[in-house]
Amino acid sequence: MVRQGYREMRQGNIAAAASCCQRAIKQQPDLVPAHFLVGLVALEGKDRKTAFSAFRTVVKLDRDHGAAWAQLARLHMSEGQVNMADAALRETLRIKPGEPVVLDMIGTTLSLMGEYDAAKAFYEQANAKKPDSPPLMQNLANNLVYHGDTEGAEHVFERIIDILPNSPQSHWGLSSSRKAIDTTHIDQMRALLPQVEADPRSQAFYYYAIGKELEDLQQWDEAFSAFEQGASARRGTVDYDESAEQAMFDYLEAHYNSDWLKSRETGHADSSPIFVLGQPRTGTTLVERVISSHSQVHSAGELQQFGLAVRRLSNYRNPKRFTRELFELAGELEPAKLGGLYLQTTRKMRGGTPRFVDKLPQNYFYIPLILAALPNAKIVHLVRDPMDACFASFKQLFADAYLHSYDQREMARHHARYRHLMNLWRERFPGRFFDISYEDTARDLEPNARALIDFLGLTWEDVCLHFHQQDSAVSTASAVQVREPAHTRSIGRWRRYENHLQPMVQELESAGITVN
Repeated sequence: MVRQGYREMRQGNIAAAASCCQRAIKQQPDLVPAHFLVGLVALEGKDRKTAFSAFRTVVKLDRDHGAAWAQLARLHMSEGQVNMADAALRETLRIKPGEPVVLDMIGTTLSLMGEYDAAKAFYEQANAKKPDSPPLMQNLANNLVYHGDTEGAEHVFERIIDILPNSPQSHWGLSSSRKAIDTTHIDQMRALLPQVEADPRSQAFYYYAIGKELEDLQQWDEAFSAFEQGASARRGTVDYDESAEQAMFDYLEAHYNSDWLKSRETGHADSSPIFVLGQPRTGTTLVERVISSHSQVHSAGELQQFGLAVRRLSNYRNPKRFTRELFELAGELEPAKLGGLYLQTTRKMRGGTPRFVDKLPQNYFYIPLILAALPNAKIVHLVRDPMDACFASFKQLFADAYLHSYDQREMARHHARYRHLMNLWRERFPGRFFDISYEDTARDLEPNARALIDFLGLTWEDVCLHFHQQDSAVSTASAVQVREPAHTRSIGRWRRYENHLQPMVQELESAGITVN
């Protein structure tokens, strides 16, 4: 029965696999493979609660089940439960697993923890044990990109495509990791597009990859057409409720003011966090690398922990990350508990330095809560030209965030709401965060870097000017770009597409934002 369930699972017959599980467990309640299959089926159905329960049952029945411990580690980490993830990971490592899939899961968990060097070792082990497995190779290639090894990543992406020619994510990864010199790969991807006609997510990978390579070749009109098609395809796969977003912004404006902050009890005194935030693709990674070049600062990456702490303490159950409901609940939290939980759950990602950077852009929503929970933390806000900022997001394929970025007008209206909110935070909490201009920093790095380091209360170190020489991993869309010195090539880039971007221009101007 269980064997049949696994066969059904491999064939994509999830309901049939679930039925097999139920029958097998009814016949033998302590059958470990059946409970493990329940967990796998639950993961396929995005039923995380059942998955947790199933894998916990497995390790109760068989404490040396490495795959179940690895699944629990990954699940805990994705929920921001770092300590529990670490405990499950230790159990996995105790067993010394040899299965490639388990080794890969360990790598994924370590990546989520920001331990990219350790993750790389496990990805390499997984690939050595099971060569030429596209899913395992994909994770290794992504890790190589994070480490700046674009040549190594290219080789792996190309090998995946040799094995599996219609691999949209690998084609996109290949395009992102190198600069196109001709249309050979573009032609290859265009020929594959008809095969994914019914799969808009796969279409998006191809169109964004084609757009990027056409941009490399300075074929601006053709590039924009590809970006637009990619955005349209991706927009059809996401559930973006603009009216709900507007309601959330309205609530933030109405309730989180200076009186609210004054009414809060004292938060956690720890001064180690540095939050770098704003909109995506505005230079947050550049500034983070400048800061983390300093000997006293560790780069923790884009941490979800503050938002996860808010959701956990407020008992927020909605799967959507940012809603009016979340901020209604959050306003009543005890600041010291919120700050303490954030510090507890980030401990493993903070490195061994006195200070650390959390550069999740969307933390700008939480600025009042951060000021309450961690009053001694530092907040750095990136400012960029609105059209460059909006277009940079529009032509970027994100994982599961920034759902507003796949339509010109939606992107512009969101940006207008963000700018209005930041202006309110600036007025209500004067001097509590540092604005730094992407353009000014790119044009003249040293004075802006010095002002930034001074704001953070750190002693100047010349190494901050050589951020591009860092060898630490970068897991954002800027992983390739930040290996270069500061440059101005991205300033005014939207002008190349000006004729195509009039809907975006019109929306920004209608919101009172000047477009120069």
